[in-house]
Amino acid sequence: MRVIVAIDSLKGCVTSQEANHAACAGVLDACPVAQVVSLPVSDGGEGWLDAFGHFWGGELCAVRVNDPLMRPITAHYLRKGDEAVIEVARVCGFTLLAPDERNPLVATTYGVGQMIAHAAGQGCRRFIVGLGGTATSDAGMGMMQALERSGVPRQGLQFTIATDVTNPLCGAEGAARVFAPQKGATPAVVAELDARAARYAHQAASDCGFDRSHESGAGAAGGLGYAFMQFFGAECRSGAEVLLDAAHFDRLLTDASLVITGEGAADPQTLMGKLPGAVLRRAQRHGVPTCLAAGRVEQRSRLLDAGFTRVECINPPDTPLHEAMRPAVALARLRQTAARCVPQPNK
Repeated sequence: MRVIVAIDSLKGCVTSQEANHAACAGVLDACPVAQVVSLPVSDGGEGWLDAFGHFWGGELCAVRVNDPLMRPITAHYLRKGDEAVIEVARVCGFTLLAPDERNPLVATTYGVGQMIAHAAGQGCRRFIVGLGGTATSDAGMGMMQALERSGVPRQGLQFTIATDVTNPLCGAEGAARVFAPQKGATPAVVAELDARAARYAHQAASDCGFDRSHESGAGAAGGLGYAFMQFFGAECRSGAEVLLDAAHFDRLLTDASLVITGEGAADPQTLMGKLPGAVLRRAQRHGVPTCLAAGRVEQRSRLLDAGFTRVECINPPDTPLHEAMRPAVALARLRQTAARCVPQPNK
């Protein structure tokens, strides 16, 4: 039996690599002779660089940049030849700020521009950028300021942006109204952010002769997706699909017996661009049964109807959140759940 384990991070609890390690142990508990393949995964946010490094290799490059509040930090990107992989959460991520520091009205993506400028200076011309987990909502204005100050030309650079977000830049479904409240914005700040982004897009459309603010993914990472598409003609792709391509996932499926995937919370949104949904669709094409494990499960029947062989909540009913979020507890329960997913031979 050959089992592929590809579990996304349980955000705020355990990383993809930690979750996979626990699940792999569970598979071996149930079937000691199983061949287990562990794939660290990410849909563009937390863990993007680690997952890419696992499959893609490359050189980890350190660079001094500014965090969302313009404080100097050291962050990293991956470089291989003329390609670079960037995880923007490492530069302007939500986790870089204390709760009382979170204010998307002042948080900036300036450091992302600094990182791109550094990579371009090292000869990188093609970029794969994971968008997600940012503390910002500046529509990429900070990034563009840094690039302009660094003298980086808009021509000659090719960007693929990876995200599971399909929102436009502005409006009721835009970056500010949907995501900024999670980043500390009050209703008044949300309104100001949306108006600021609309003004920026209007001016850019006038200068460029076209407007990409309404396109799917423009609202990703607080509108950073918009800046990449508007000013660099970036291709916006599902982060999960980009990662699975890099991992040669379809090739691994050709002789697999079972796939175990998962995330922190599973519901019908899992099927809409998130990592486990992308894993399921590819596994279905190869006829490989796929089990889903999650810390919380809602509308299990919808997930089963979509094709998951099993949908397992790793936590017993009524588990307090603080207990479920303890890493040791989550890892032990992932191990137990993975063991249950392995089919037992008929006796």
